[in-house]
Amino acid sequence: MNTLLNPEPSFSLIPSIRITKTHYLTHRRLQASRQFSSTDGNRLIGRRIRLTVKADLDSALIDQLGLKESDIINPAISSSYRSSKLPKPNQTLLEAQAKVCTGPTQTRPLREDEAFKVLDTILRSAKGDLKDEEEVSKAQLGAFFSAMTIRANAFPEATQWSEGERRAMNTFWPLLMRALPPDVIFIADPEGSIMGGGGSIGPHYSGNDPREMRLVGALREVLAGGHLGYEEVQGVLRDVLPLQVDNKAPGVSESLLSAFLIGQRMNRETDRELKAYCLAFDDELGPPPVADVKSLTHYGEPYDGNTRFFRSTLFVAAVRSCYGESCLLHGAEWMPPKGGVTEEQMLKFMGASTNLSVLQAKELLEDEEIGFAYVSLREARPSLYSLIGLREHIKKRPPVATSEKVQQFVRVSHIVY
Repeated sequence: MNTLLNPEPSFSLIPSIRITKTHYLTHRRLQASRQFSSTDGNRLIGRRIRLTVKADLDSALIDQLGLKESDIINPAISSSYRSSKLPKPNQTLLEAQAKVCTGPTQTRPLREDEAFKVLDTILRSAKGDLKDEEEVSKAQLGAFFSAMTIRANAFPEATQWSEGERRAMNTFWPLLMRALPPDVIFIADPEGSIMGGGGSIGPHYSGNDPREMRLVGALREVLAGGHLGYEEVQGVLRDVLPLQVDNKAPGVSESLLSAFLIGQRMNRETDRELKAYCLAFDDELGPPPVADVKSLTHYGEPYDGNTRFFRSTLFVAAVRSCYGESCLLHGAEWMPPKGGVTEEQMLKFMGASTNLSVLQAKELLEDEEIGFAYVSLREARPSLYSLIGLREHIKKRPPVATSEKVQQFVRVSHIVY
């Protein structure tokens, strides 16, 4: 990271990035070369790729690239990349989700005082009486009650409900039943067997439209601790995504979808379920392009970035491309839950285009002078990109956080790494 933030590095090997105009009009083409010192003087190795890494972009370069000063954000402060349009989650519930929305051995039951505070926050938010903090979102309700249901139905004794959680739920559930929407009540007690008292709508709930009916059917199995087939998971995902983030059209319940996503992760998704997440949207924008290169290495790091150590993948890929090894990176500008430094943030900070389509990336990979490209999830898989806001509100990583790292947005006919 010092390379990005220090314009005069202390070591003698200085990578540099030069950006030139090309036929992409609104996109820039990265050209690079790597030079090493030797007894015979500087020697060019591999492709002519000259990467210029700068801490600051001068005003002339900013004008040349058509950027605004506000676009040049320091990736060392990765939270600045979070869209201001995304509603913030309620922190009280988010802290509880960090404890209970996880696996059968990692879950930490809430203390009695914590459980009372969480359920009181949910009740006040549902009644519109929460004045001193963010409202509890639908996605948070779905994730939290999905976790509580799966813990009650399928987890080992050590990570099932604590006595304090049970006392808190016995106190608040009669009040919550009158304040929460039907989809959340279904998630909290899908078969009417957890809360007791009778009169639960869970066994009879079916959703509001055909998409939700399919999701509810799959969710019943997930909430019981079960697993789904490849076609079933793929069908649900294609039905409900992309989310209607602009509210111009009615979308599927965020409570149901967040319950489904975190529920599958808590149940430890199977190979066939992960395969469904990986392949569900392969043809969303048409068949993946096939690059005419001798080999292609895909670099898929966790999309939510790094917060504690140096993120070197971008530079490793650039160096390998100098040796004639075509390299494709993919990721996102900002992604929860970690919200750390990503390759896209570093590229934007250096003035590179991060809006390439997969077809444009293919052309760069085939160019003998380049052999390097970055594709954003925003451009390659709009449906999965639409989940960013919801992913922040479910707190823990959903199954798609695993499958997105192995995506192959550009294919080759032979060797792929």
